[in-house]
Amino acid sequence: MEPKDACLRVLEEAAPEALHWTVVLDRALRGRLLDPFTQRDVRGAVVKALAALAKEGRITKVTTGVYQARQPATGDAG
Repeated sequence: MEPKDACLRVLEEAAPEALHWTVVLDRALRGRLLDPFTQRDVRGAVVKALAALAKEGRITKVTTGVYQARQPATGDAG
């Protein structure tokens, strides 16, 4: 799994909780979403993936190093 996909999955599973990047990394490794033996510099890849996802607007940066899955839009669809 690509680091972006792994980070997104971890954050969506933790929603609405915000997670520090180290927790995202830990959960991705424990869940075997990332393999440190095949993924080069897994720590750096996770940090870069989280920054890219936040810049794309797919996740929210709460504070330095802390990220959260985007909240779905609320309101009437009718």
